[in-house]
Amino acid sequence: MANVFPSWINRAPLRIIGCGLVVVGFIIAGITYYMTPKWSRVGYEPVQPVAFSHDLHVTQLGMDCRYCHTYVDRSEHSNVPTTESCMACHSMVQTDSPALQPVRDSYANDESIPWARVHKTPDYVYFNHAVHVNRGISCVECHGQVNEMEVVYHAKPLSMAFCLECHREPEKYIRPNDKVYDLTWKPESEEAQIEMGTELVQHWKVNPPESCSGCHR
Repeated sequence: MANVFPSWINRAPLRIIGCGLVVVGFIIAGITYYMTPKWSRVGYEPVQPVAFSHDLHVTQLGMDCRYCHTYVDRSEHSNVPTTESCMACHSMVQTDSPALQPVRDSYANDESIPWARVHKTPDYVYFNHAVHVNRGISCVECHGQVNEMEVVYHAKPLSMAFCLECHREPEKYIRPNDKVYDLTWKPESEEAQIEMGTELVQHWKVNPPESCSGCHR
């Protein structure tokens, strides 16, 4: 009896499985690439419940980052300022501004302002703010020129590759401690940065981890 189906049909299941694996591979690769922080977070600029201009407060008024982010040099986390921090000034400044009504309501009702979070590392990533800022890593290295932002947005990718660039060559990014919160400070040249950074790395014995366990705990 003659075969109903041609002989190449016997190889069809393997070909279908092979093509399926290739397609799935491309899908996984695409999702992995385009869902990195570079694509999913950079440029993220949520609307906040209160319009707060870092350009006004930091650049024009000269406020230090640590006035609002009180524990950035003492804690793993950089805290969001409390309403009391805002009212320390605004109980006397622009007391009738409609834009600050949510702040006054928050203070009167003893309820936190529901700020929208901009920067967030995954739960499986360990990051200590105090360790970084106390060893010469300025806010701008991870957050961009926040001092020039009318509205804070996600400026840097904060991906694993981004972090490893600094961990592998910290001398390119490290600065004197008294310049960490001076967000407008720049080294005279790239060569000056490398020379100064190398000295600081040696003086502070900076040895950033590059192994998985350094950040994934």
